Amino acid sequence: MIIIGSDHTGIELKNNIINYLKAKNIDVIDQTNYEDQSGDDYPDRAYEICKKVLDTKGALGIAICGTGIGISIACNKVTGIRASVCTDKYMAKMTRQDNDANVLCLGARLELENVYEIVDEFINTEFAGGRHQRRVDKITQIEKCEKEGVAYGGSL
Repeated sequence: MIIIGSDHTGIELKNNIINYLKAKNIDVIDQTNYEDQSGDDYPDRAYEICKKVLDTKGALGIAICGTGIGISIACNKVTGIRASVCTDKYMAKMTRQDNDANVLCLGARLELENVYEIVDEFINTEFAGGRHQRRVDKITQIEKCEKEGVAYGGSL
């Protein structure tokens, strides 16, 4: 399951990705607000995408804004989300393999052919675990410390 959404600048790319994924028989949920496209701010979409990813077992997210940067910052404010801006398929592979990223962030102005390669790499790469799990656990620990208002000590 892929949860996808965009602000107003990413609607065209998002729709292309949805069509691409559906042609591959991949289930997609669109979290875009169509009621007010001109005022649709990326932090709002980021929150809705991330909450749905966390509430949907096994889901991954795709979040799109003009550059992918703003929406990635907003996504990473949601506890349990590890979002990465990827501009090539190597980045998409590594963010899944090493970081267990669960949200792919894209810029609306990327070349469509490259976007499909990035999306494929992101959704088809598994988390490697091993030494990388310790690092992901540390990210989770930072989130917990921030929530509880305690200092992060750097070890588990």
